Amino acid sequence: MISLLKKRLRDRTLSAIDLYGKTLSNIENKSNLNAFVHVIRDGDRQAVDSHKRLQNGTQRPLEGIPIAVKDNFCTKGVPTTCASKMLQNFVPTYDATVVERLIAAGAIIIGKTNLDEFAMGSGTVDSIFGPTKNVWCSKPNQWHIAGGSSGGSCVAVASGMCVAALGSDTGGSIRNPASYCGVVGFKPTYGLLSRHGLIPLVNSMDVPGIIAKTVEDVVTVLSVMIGPDENDSTCVDTNLDTNLFQTDFSIDKCRIGIPEEYNCEGLSDEVKETWDFVANLINNFKGTVKKVSMPHTSVSIATYSVLNACEVASNMSRYTGLFYGYRSTNDHKSFDSLITTSRMEALGEVVRSRILSGNFFLLRSNYEKYFMQSLKVRRLISEDFKNVWKSNYDFLVTPTTLTTAPLLSEFKSLDNRTQCATQDYCTQPANMTGCPAITIPVKLSNNKMPISIQIMASNFDDIRLLQFANWLEKKLQFSKIHL
Repeated sequence: MISLLKKRLRDRTLSAIDLYGKTLSNIENKSNLNAFVHVIRDGDRQAVDSHKRLQNGTQRPLEGIPIAVKDNFCTKGVPTTCASKMLQNFVPTYDATVVERLIAAGAIIIGKTNLDEFAMGSGTVDSIFGPTKNVWCSKPNQWHIAGGSSGGSCVAVASGMCVAALGSDTGGSIRNPASYCGVVGFKPTYGLLSRHGLIPLVNSMDVPGIIAKTVEDVVTVLSVMIGPDENDSTCVDTNLDTNLFQTDFSIDKCRIGIPEEYNCEGLSDEVKETWDFVANLINNFKGTVKKVSMPHTSVSIATYSVLNACEVASNMSRYTGLFYGYRSTNDHKSFDSLITTSRMEALGEVVRSRILSGNFFLLRSNYEKYFMQSLKVRRLISEDFKNVWKSNYDFLVTPTTLTTAPLLSEFKSLDNRTQCATQDYCTQPANMTGCPAITIPVKLSNNKMPISIQIMASNFDDIRLLQFANWLEKKLQFSKIHL
């Protein structure tokens, strides 16, 4: 993957210029998947610069490697729309910190990828650019969803349009589509990567993350993005050293917890069998595998839904059309009329419904009943995780999604709120507590769709999590399965 590309670039069996050109052609040939909403076609100068650096031996860690960016990260001089009419003409004057660091490491930003509007969804179907199609088992009139909200980034990686991509994860928005698309999706510990330039959805849960074909590729990309940022007060200096990542990980010293509460209603038999298969595999290699209880899991999704809506209502209040964003061209007699009409015309139904829900929860008469109670329950959920780590468990292994990727027609049969409550059941607890989580593909289902597993670790234990995931990935060898 990235290591192989880097070797070929160093050995001059492939030039950065050719790689850039081939990547653009590949994106064009697979445009029917609708993974990209904007392709950056003026990277020739960067490709030439990378080619020269590789020739004279001054290459940087990601020299000439094409990487895609989800369209809710600010990119200087390149449209950043959040797949919404509200920001359809927004062109940032600066790069998000993680994007800036990728470019400084020599990566070529190849384009912006599709997402649910303002990242509110689990299918990448609620976008002004239309839905993104899953590359697995895709037929002209019958295809599976990509998952969301980082579906565009995951399809771009799964289909080979790029080797890695940036996504954002608020309640599973990287892990959900990564699971559906059969790629690796990594959500780091909250505070490990800078959120500066990531257009906020839920400030207390949003994290930038990485999608790639392998765990080692994730580590390679992560290594250039870690570090404190004076522009983001939530980004901490942990001195986390990715050089400590070792491929000779020893599983026999690890204790792995299997949370009983994740065996929930709606979990398909195939996903349950895959979960059991992974647990037995770990056990066969002398890892200690035991069931654990996390009693507040069942109320986690309700708590997440309330807090999500409350922070959405707060964050979306900036989009009035007065200073930036879409402004209605109709005649208005008051500022209130202008703001109301602009928001009604520019924001989709899903976004408007979350704003209304959040404002309802935040009413003075409801504040204690919903918002404050949800914060208390969030603390209890976090304590569930802390109790597991205090009991000397190293990792938790759970399903990522309850089923394989549904067909678009099946997904559309339920409303967005119901779909998110179902699809995010296993993923959003990690965002509530801030711990790192990763999903890796395990095998194909009977209908030839990927089934993945999720691994979680204690906060800032990201490197050991990635080591374990890499060990498991090597044993599973999903990468040998071809589309």
